[in-house]
Amino acid sequence: MEKLVEYIVRALVDKKDAVRVKTVEEGDACIITVNVDPEEVGRVVGRGGRNAQAIRTIIRSLAGKQGFLDKKYIVKFE
Repeated sequence: MEKLVEYIVRALVDKKDAVRVKTVEEGDACIITVNVDPEEVGRVVGRGGRNAQAIRTIIRSLAGKQGFLDKKYIVKFE
């Protein structure tokens, strides 16, 4: 999941080297934190949060398709 999020976010930003993705598992939740350059946060989040919501939807649907329904995936953007 982490590599997929990184791939999608790198496609959205200009400063690809500044993209950092970190995954932390806490109980039944898997928290994916995305760090980008402060100037690029708006691009990743998108107007009205559309890009961020689309990334979250892709991760949730992929988790369901792969049988990871017992975990909750949370994607945070910083």
